Amino acid sequence: MFKHLSTSLILGFLFLAPLASADPLSPADLKSLLARIREKRAAAPQVQADFQEEKNVRMLNKPIVSSGKIWFQSPNRFRREAKGNAPSLTVSDGQQLWIYYPNFKSAEHYSLGKRSPLDAGIAAITASLNLENVEAIYHITGAKESDGYLLQLAPRNPSMKRLLQTFSIKMNNELQVVRTEMVQPNGDRIATTYSNETRAPIPASTFEFTPPAGTDVTTPLGR
Repeated sequence: MFKHLSTSLILGFLFLAPLASADPLSPADLKSLLARIREKRAAAPQVQADFQEEKNVRMLNKPIVSSGKIWFQSPNRFRREAKGNAPSLTVSDGQQLWIYYPNFKSAEHYSLGKRSPLDAGIAAITASLNLENVEAIYHITGAKESDGYLLQLAPRNPSMKRLLQTFSIKMNNELQVVRTEMVQPNGDRIATTYSNETRAPIPASTFEFTPPAGTDVTTPLGR
């Protein structure tokens, strides 16, 4: 179950393979780019966008395709609604995490901040969305493309390496994330395209969740 959770969490957010036309950024240029991104995020610490996602799993003949919407509020609150044949809702207020499966009327509940592999997954998500302290978690290289930038991230610590092998972020010239790709250690790939980004204020209730009546609630990692 936790393996499924790790995939569900990480795939919510941001990666793409490099393009041949990219021009590598020098260390100084990369540092400057990260500073610009952080400055923009600090001015508007919330974001919401639509997404289209394709997951290629080695054990399956066809990719898993889904779509939905994501909300994020710095530093660590997020909500992800996935539609399709297997809808799901992932919500975190920074202290508690819920994953709800409406088709099965079931929900998983996790407590954060216990130094578990789950917290490593959350750290991956938040680092990707606001790029705070990202250098402490990843080795980073970057490139300038005609229509934006490409960041390539490789995890530094063993706990993160168990979740992903490479992690890439494609941004447009306005520093909006437009496409991402993640490669997991087992070879699975998750590519996500984002659109209709807005940084309008997000109500606090967006990051709250109460299981509907009749929901079967489990705590896979204990309370």
